Amino acid sequence: MVRRARRINRELAELYPYAHPELDFDNPFQLLVATVLSAQTTDLRVNQTTPALFAKYPTPEDMAAANPEELEEIIRPTGFFRNKAKSLIGLSTALRDEFDGEVPGRLADLVTLPGVGRKTANVVLGNAFGVPGITVDTHFGRLARRFGWTTEEDPVKVELAVAEIFPKSEWTMLSHRVVFHGRRICHSQKPACGACPIAPLCPAYGEGELDPEKARKLLKYEMGGQPGQRLRPPSDFPGEAAARADAAAHRGKAADQGVEA
Repeated sequence: MVRRARRINRELAELYPYAHPELDFDNPFQLLVATVLSAQTTDLRVNQTTPALFAKYPTPEDMAAANPEELEEIIRPTGFFRNKAKSLIGLSTALRDEFDGEVPGRLADLVTLPGVGRKTANVVLGNAFGVPGITVDTHFGRLARRFGWTTEEDPVKVELAVAEIFPKSEWTMLSHRVVFHGRRICHSQKPACGACPIAPLCPAYGEGELDPEKARKLLKYEMGGQPGQRLRPPSDFPGEAAARADAAAHRGKAADQGVEA
């Protein structure tokens, strides 16, 4: 299982050479806020909302002093805006009063902030501070179970189980690759098995659509011709992944027709 898991990670690294956090941010505070806002909504929606938010509240001190109703109105498109506004004001106040206005670079400190759990803390640590962490969101948890890395449902238990399989240096990028794959190919309801380049390695192959043409239509974000989550994507976006997915779909279609791809 460990050998297969590490090979899956290598294959995902080739498939998504540009894997990255899909939230736009310029500093640790912006990433922290954006990650809190991303709960129960899409990163794209958050990226559409944060420019106005950070223009009005660029620092923890500014956000701590925010009028709750005005803050709620700005973040309303992300959903659950009252609870999120309360968390943002609370964490900003804690940053101002307890951390000199700076986002701390330790897990133990981050999880003391209102609205910040291990998932959010690991996102911030891995992507703002370079501290390895495994981010277990719904996509990561689903794929970890499909890949046979764990049977656990609890995110913390999933994190600890996966951490035993991979070197610590891989944790942050592994998280990005798995989440990318979960969003683009290995969907919750209808995984696109017939268009998946890592299908031969997957213990759950066959749970989704096997017909290559039908599976290709299920591909999402840049693989489906869409712009992806980010408003400011890397220069090589979408990169190699789209080409590989197209090639996989073409090979499957050729095989169905009995011709050489």
